Amino acid sequence: MTRRLPAPVEARLDKTYDATFNPDDRPLSPEALAAAFCKHDAVMPTVSDRITAEMLQAEGRRVQIVANVGVGYSNIDVDAATQTGVVVSNTPNVLTDATADLALLLILAATRRTYAAEKRLREGRWNGFSIVGGLGRSIQGKVLGIIGMGRIGRATAARAAAGFGMEIVYYNRSEIDDLPFAAQRLESIGAVMAAADVVSIHVPGGGAAPLVTADHIGLMKPEAYLINTARGDSLDQAALVAALAEGRIAGAGLDVFANEPEVPEALRALENVTLLPHLGSATREVREAMGHLAADNLDAFFGGTALPSRVT
Repeated sequence: MTRRLPAPVEARLDKTYDATFNPDDRPLSPEALAAAFCKHDAVMPTVSDRITAEMLQAEGRRVQIVANVGVGYSNIDVDAATQTGVVVSNTPNVLTDATADLALLLILAATRRTYAAEKRLREGRWNGFSIVGGLGRSIQGKVLGIIGMGRIGRATAARAAAGFGMEIVYYNRSEIDDLPFAAQRLESIGAVMAAADVVSIHVPGGGAAPLVTADHIGLMKPEAYLINTARGDSLDQAALVAALAEGRIAGAGLDVFANEPEVPEALRALENVTLLPHLGSATREVREAMGHLAADNLDAFFGGTALPSRVT
């Protein structure tokens, strides 16, 4: 295990396997992670651990399965794993609601400018109630653009439509016929960025270039907001920082970053962005469920049965 897991999950793994834990919960260096591939039959990483082709193809590699603790697996070179016969699994489905809840939290925090208001209060600069001070924007009846209408994108849109009467537009590679709320599919990411008052990103990362580019950000309304709870490399982070600093968009809410755990000072210094340290699935119930699903994948693999969630 590359990082700490909830106690019930670690107890289960300790009982079933000759398990190596990470009691300090500090990220492993690339060298330590590479060494683990030669000493263990299985590695259970998190989405912040980069599993490279060199690790998967190393001489003396012992690992047979990489049981990723996370819905995504852009941190793993899946092509190299397939070529070398290493099985990769993930933990989908169990974190949909928690991540959608956090996306709504960021939408509200960004549009109501809660970070700037709390900062002012904590620094002793609040002079009392004001009719015109600290004004944000309402999302009632506004347009929410969803980039990627997968499970989490749908759950976020459903909450926004039912709870706030938001109008939903979205970009997805294919049309979706069974949405339980009214939504319009637009022809491109750019069309969604231009139409929406709030844009929420729900696509996997790991591509050669960000899916949401500087040009896309340039299409947003000056009063619009950008939310990302997917992957930090899903959008051009430098372009977003520039747009926020120059006031070309109203604000943003980010739970993920391009080079975690690094967050640029230029981004941290801005008051029109709410920043969270990758908390999308961070509830006790969900993190335990993720750990148990990863353990289920290990049990199935070594037991010779079908994995509940197999990627390769």
